[in-house]
Amino acid sequence: MGMMKSIAEIRKEFEAFGGQDLTPLYRLYAEDQRAGVQKLLLQYRKKDAALEKEKARIEEMKIFERKYAHMGLVCGIDEVGRGPLAGPVVACAVILPEDCDILYLDDSKKLSAGKREELYEVIMEKAVAAGLGSVGPGRIDEINILQATYEAMRMAIGNLSVKPGVLLNDAVTIPGVDLPQVPIVKGDAKSVSIAAASIVAKVTRDRLMAEYDKVLPRYGFAANKGYGTKAHIEAIAKYGPSPIHRRSFIGNFITKDTDTEQEKQGKQIG
Repeated sequence: MGMMKSIAEIRKEFEAFGGQDLTPLYRLYAEDQRAGVQKLLLQYRKKDAALEKEKARIEEMKIFERKYAHMGLVCGIDEVGRGPLAGPVVACAVILPEDCDILYLDDSKKLSAGKREELYEVIMEKAVAAGLGSVGPGRIDEINILQATYEAMRMAIGNLSVKPGVLLNDAVTIPGVDLPQVPIVKGDAKSVSIAAASIVAKVTRDRLMAEYDKVLPRYGFAANKGYGTKAHIEAIAKYGPSPIHRRSFIGNFITKDTDTEQEKQGKQIG
């Protein structure tokens, strides 16, 4: 029976099964000796194997969530933007549902921009709650980047619609928070909640830097996101700092003249 169908028709059958178990189709066409059919079976078996592997990886990444579930809602926290020369540091706190089935969660740095955008939508749709906190360049200069990061994290927790029972943090313990905290080294690659927080923080900050780029086009913020690329450093040397540059980060790249010139512009913008 299988022999009568064209390979294109068989491919359609496989596609129609969607995410369901393909075992019946594998059985049906196992004896079909056509190279195209065997190639199709192999393709789908590989896809299946990759999906199983991904599901197993995600299960592994729920180890901390399971361990601390008895404490109440488990919240993952991460930040992005400690290193850039411009723009805010952004933190995110995410509480995922207990039976969270989102695949491909990982440290945001390991994902493509397209994949992050895609996952951002899924996380925001499925999360029990998500809170954001952002601390700008002026405040970073005032209290230093580490304290600003903690401040952004406290804001993110405060912006959650429900109170978590325990925080899973990426390698830090946040001062001034009255909740139990579990610092996890490389947490964004080991915990689904922290990975989700890292993705939401990254997408939020990247979108913000793209907006700043429209107002301050000289520095390439849409491309460099405020990080110190060669072109970005050259632009600071040429035009002086913009109102969103972190003065405490860029001392080596500015001369007094450009500084004062830019301050005049900054005052006009502000």
